[in-house]
Amino acid sequence: MKSSPKSLPSTSPAVAVVAVDSRRDLQMRIGVIVAGFCTFLPIYATQPLLPEFRRIFSASALAVSLTVSAVTLAIAISSPWIGSLADAVGRKRVIVAAILGLSVPTCLAATSSNLSQLIAWRFTQGLFVPGIIAVTLAYIAEEALAGTAASVTAAYITGTIMGGMSGRFIAAMIAEHSGWRQAFVSLGLTSLLCGLLAWVLLPRSRRFVRQRNLLAPLRSMVAHLGNRRLLATYFVGFNALFTLVGVFTYANFYLAGKPFGLGLVALGSVFLVYGLGVVVTPAAGRVIDRYGYRSGMVMALTIALAGLLLTLIPVTWSVVLGLALLSTGIFIAQSGASSHVGVVAKTARSSAAGLYVCFYYLGGSLGATLLGWLWRTHGWTGCVACVAMLQVFSAAIALRWFAPASSEKVAAPTGPDACPPG
Repeated sequence: MKSSPKSLPSTSPAVAVVAVDSRRDLQMRIGVIVAGFCTFLPIYATQPLLPEFRRIFSASALAVSLTVSAVTLAIAISSPWIGSLADAVGRKRVIVAAILGLSVPTCLAATSSNLSQLIAWRFTQGLFVPGIIAVTLAYIAEEALAGTAASVTAAYITGTIMGGMSGRFIAAMIAEHSGWRQAFVSLGLTSLLCGLLAWVLLPRSRRFVRQRNLLAPLRSMVAHLGNRRLLATYFVGFNALFTLVGVFTYANFYLAGKPFGLGLVALGSVFLVYGLGVVVTPAAGRVIDRYGYRSGMVMALTIALAGLLLTLIPVTWSVVLGLALLSTGIFIAQSGASSHVGVVAKTARSSAAGLYVCFYYLGGSLGATLLGWLWRTHGWTGCVACVAMLQVFSAAIALRWFAPASSEKVAAPTGPDACPPG
């Protein structure tokens, strides 16, 4: 008797589904890294160029610092509203359109004939940024495979850190050899390429549900502004970017002057200390989990304060080490403050997160501007004194209003309630 041959299916349906999901997960991870990278590539790119702008435009340090604060101000203004637009038209559409849109004013900034035009183009850049930051995090919360949202978000944050470092270094290096206009053109073309890559790589939405009631987030924002613990959290977020932008803006003038005398490329290299964020950001969550929001925040702000004081020693290695410690403490504080929003806001976490981003970038805008007055009158010592007092005040607020260890927990929010980090 002949045995009939067994017919084996070429591919099991379960195996096919796993293969499709794996490919989708890989595409999403690469896509969000690209989105994060191109978002932060141009935002702070002018920081190492500020001493050069002061010479070219015959302007004060405060005036050229507006090329930084104009971007963060625009981000703060547009952040609370971009979520409603994405809720209406779709996540991926807004993300890709924002990246492509960002490339246009980045390139056009190179055509500026005076400082006012450059500041105007920088402000325009900032209007596109929230369409990438907030919407990408909402997209991840909705579309990531089950159990992968945290790691995909970490991939996105890694992309933002890489973009922030690269933008400063690339701008300084190109400006040193080819001029600042070519630096903007290069950053703009890179953003354009990233936008096209994001269009191809980011998987199409599967779980997006169009929202019709666009006034609901506005009502939620009003309610959040009456929550003292949320306001305390927003202030700590405000302090985080006030410190980062303010200190790293005027550190350029400090290090470009005597006794340091650093050039453009050397100034751009200083920002490589941001690479610590790649390590610190994932570790920050474990620090908060172990010590609680209250103790973790005080610890983070103490590290930042120690680093800040170290920059007063007029030796290059001491200033760079101080900036590294400062950024480490602020990265932990930023991570803790952004996740604390999800603890305090029991409902409507999307609008609570939108307000957090607004206060966060408002802090960056004011940090670059207000410290300019102190730089002009009291130099680096005055800037350090102001920021040091702000760290102490923020620590006091955290002690009063932040959750103690293990006293409050919240499940990681998903979908429209996802609370993005700053």
